[in-house]
Amino acid sequence: MHVIGLTGGIASGKSTVTRFFKDREIPVIDADILGHRTYDPGTDTFAAVVAAFGQDLVAPDGSIDRRVLGGKVFGKPEELKRLTDIVWPGIRKLASESLSEFEAAGNTLVVLEAAVMFEAGWEDLVNEVWVVVVEPNFAVERLATRNGLDAAAARARIDSQLSNAERIARSDIVITNNGTLDELESNIQQAWNALQERLQTAAER
Repeated sequence: MHVIGLTGGIASGKSTVTRFFKDREIPVIDADILGHRTYDPGTDTFAAVVAAFGQDLVAPDGSIDRRVLGGKVFGKPEELKRLTDIVWPGIRKLASESLSEFEAAGNTLVVLEAAVMFEAGWEDLVNEVWVVVVEPNFAVERLATRNGLDAAAARARIDSQLSNAERIARSDIVITNNGTLDELESNIQQAWNALQERLQTAAER
C-alpha cells in the first residue's frame, strides 16, 4: 500500500486536495478528526490530559471542555508542548491503526492528512509527502474572508506555523495555491498524473 502524507499551513487549500482524492474513492485519514477522538472519555489520552491540566477541564457531560483547555495553553508554548506531547502520540496510534485496517481491506493508495506532519514527526508513516503552499499574503486574505479574522490576527496565526520554505524542504511534491481554484485543481491534477506514472513504473519493476 502506498501512503501519501498531505500537509500544509492554514488556508493553504488542503481541503481541496483531499476532496480530489475522495472524488476518486481514495481513503483519506484526517488527523484532525483523530485528534478529536483522542479526547473521548475513557481513552488513555483523555485521562492523561485531565491529569496534566486539571479536573476543571471536564464538562458536565463528561467530555473535555476545549475552551477551558485552550485557555490553559493559548499563548503558552511550554504548556502547548506539554499538551501535544500527550495528544500527538495518541493521534499517531489511531493513524497507524487506520492505515493497517485500510491495508488489510486491500487498499493500494491511502492519504494521511495532517497539518502537523513535520512538527509531530509522522513522516515515517508515509511513503511520500505532498505539501500545499500559499503565499502568506494570500493566506491572510483567505483567513480574513473565511474566518472573519482581522489582518493582524490572521498574520499571527500564519507566523506561528512552519514557514513555506521549511515545509517545501521536507516534502516530495509541492502544490502551489496562489491563484484561482481552477489553477489549484490543475496543479493537483499534474501531481496526480505524475503519481500514477511513478506507481506504474514501480509496479513494472
